[in-house]
Amino acid sequence: MDFGTLDLNTTWFILIAVLFAGYAVLDGFDLGVGALHLFVKGDNERRILLNTIGPVWDGNEVWLVTGGGALFAAFPNVYATVFSGFYLALVLLLVSLIFRAVAIEFRSKRESKLWRCVWDTSFSLGSLLSGLLLGVAFGNVAVGIPLDARGEFTGSFWTLLRPYPIMVGITSIALFTMHGSIYALLKTNGTVHEKLRGWAPKAIGGFVVCYALLTVATFIWAPHLVERFRSKPWLFCLAVVNLLAIANVVREIGRRRDWQAFLSSCVAVIMLLAICAIGMYPNLVLSVPNPEHSLTIRNAASSQKTLGVMLTIALIGMPLVIGYTSSIYYIFRGKVKLDRASY
Repeated sequence: MDFGTLDLNTTWFILIAVLFAGYAVLDGFDLGVGALHLFVKGDNERRILLNTIGPVWDGNEVWLVTGGGALFAAFPNVYATVFSGFYLALVLLLVSLIFRAVAIEFRSKRESKLWRCVWDTSFSLGSLLSGLLLGVAFGNVAVGIPLDARGEFTGSFWTLLRPYPIMVGITSIALFTMHGSIYALLKTNGTVHEKLRGWAPKAIGGFVVCYALLTVATFIWAPHLVERFRSKPWLFCLAVVNLLAIANVVREIGRRRDWQAFLSSCVAVIMLLAICAIGMYPNLVLSVPNPEHSLTIRNAASSQKTLGVMLTIALIGMPLVIGYTSSIYYIFRGKVKLDRASY
């Protein structure tokens, strides 16, 4: 079975990948802005940085909720295994997202310097921890986890803290920081903008280093992710597009063309997830050391009728989500200007 056979199971695999890619692109720069938040000094500068994502951050997280809901509907066995096996890690992720959201809403409610410092720290730490945990979770799913014959996770929390998933987590933080720094350049001017202008190349360089190391680690610890590329060399065009996108980020930032750099950063995020998805297919959760216990698009899927009904709902709902997201970004386009309605 390959992507050429576009049945309902494969269609839902692609749709879920698209939803998580949308989340990575949109909430990725949210988390990146949070990672940079403590580097700016002074209340005014921090408010400016916070308001670059102020109108859109909660809408961006809809993509994560939608992706989780789609996973539950289309592949319930995967949802059950991942959410029970990664329970503690997901609780930590939920706590970090909650504190991050509360920090955005609460930090400007009082003039107290201590009050704002506490919530600024919560916002940054919540953003960093969220990026790390999302990357570690994805890294574990990609490299494989121990499953029994019933598809249930047989490891522990410490099983998840292996070198490769941790490297994916660190690379995720680096990717989001790069993505967020470029987005913030689009939304700011003045002193904050000039600071970001100096930070963006460093963020890009940090990601390039992490990406190079992770690529080497993939060939060592997760060679199954490149097997399909070896059997179908034409797929390497995706890797070429990814490298060109990353190179263009560097080029456009150097030319101070921030919008083009941001589009290239979006392409890089999408291509990275596309490469991983193709490497994993048809597995959804690889079982190691017993690959016969893996959860695939076949043995973990809902009935064909359920997949068909959900596809109809998705075809109606997705344009609405895309339309809502596009309208919000259009309404709140332009540079940030602080006023009484700002955070």
